[in-house]
Amino acid sequence: MTVIEVFAEHTYPVVIGRNLLDQINGYIGEADRVAVIHPKALRNTGEAIRTALTEVTSIAIEVPDAEEAKGAAVLEFCWMALGQAGFTRNDLIISVGGGATTDLAGFVAATWLRGIRVIHIPTTLLGMVDAAIGGKTGINTAEGKNLVGSFYSPSAVLCDLNSLETMSPNDYVGGLAEVIKAGFIRDPEILRLIELDPAAAKSPSWEFTEEVITRSIQVKADVVSGDLKEKLGSSVGREILNYGHTFGHAVERNEKYNWRHGAAVSVGMIYVANLAFLSGYLSETNVDRHKNLLESVGLPTTYRGGAWTELLSAMKIDKKTRGDLLRFVVLTDIAKPMILEGPDPALLVAAYQDLVQG
Repeated sequence: MTVIEVFAEHTYPVVIGRNLLDQINGYIGEADRVAVIHPKALRNTGEAIRTALTEVTSIAIEVPDAEEAKGAAVLEFCWMALGQAGFTRNDLIISVGGGATTDLAGFVAATWLRGIRVIHIPTTLLGMVDAAIGGKTGINTAEGKNLVGSFYSPSAVLCDLNSLETMSPNDYVGGLAEVIKAGFIRDPEILRLIELDPAAAKSPSWEFTEEVITRSIQVKADVVSGDLKEKLGSSVGREILNYGHTFGHAVERNEKYNWRHGAAVSVGMIYVANLAFLSGYLSETNVDRHKNLLESVGLPTTYRGGAWTELLSAMKIDKKTRGDLLRFVVLTDIAKPMILEGPDPALLVAAYQDLVQG
């Protein structure tokens, strides 16, 4: 078992190991009531957690699967359930599920009585290495992804690696995009390990699975601890974690959220690699490394043509944008990120055309 500390508005542990459900009572503190928020697909897991909660009264709040959970109507449903159960500021929320569930549950916790404690139990690779850590919470609107939300850190994050064994192969590979992102922006050892045997890396039974997950979590913990609320400026802080996300979120919106987040981020990383190359910052060799590595684990590296107008419109309402000035995290080399602000519009189009042509 490994414990990584995240230093935010309060310090909290990210625990990585197996059979962590047995330890859940040690994290609930003085709560009288616990609400277990889980998606429909994880009803049995949610009930197992409630059964393990031997020292408190618990309720289940079942929400839709995946991105359908991240809407205003679901948020209001959760508030209603807490109100009817008489939840006070002494009580606790436990989320169990993927990134969509932890995003929703974190926002529910942040807004109920102006803040009650939340523990995340991510059950997907994406949730473990990204969504459950760092305190970003939120829901989607028709205008874009995660435009309504808050910074609100959990009390603990429990990453039970056993849950990865039941993930679908496509969902697991989608989560690998965030692992690979951590390698590109901060820890090249992650890239080296995956490149040793990309086919094996696509399975949670791979011998280096725990190591690359731990390394990815450490990257996020270090970045978040240094810049909790993403203070935008010329220097690179928490924005580093958005590598590939500005374009990736635009793809998600354009595809009406039918694409997996990891697939969209994969395409987004190729886009910013192209943009960095065309802007004179990144070598063609490193652009090719992006393509080869992402393709080797089964992630997409191209996008369809004829969508530029819609993608640009979506990027202009991205949370990193300032006025009409687009901001991108790009690389000058592996693990050497920088902010590219207001790039030449012609280069933006050219990077997209390269993406279309593959």
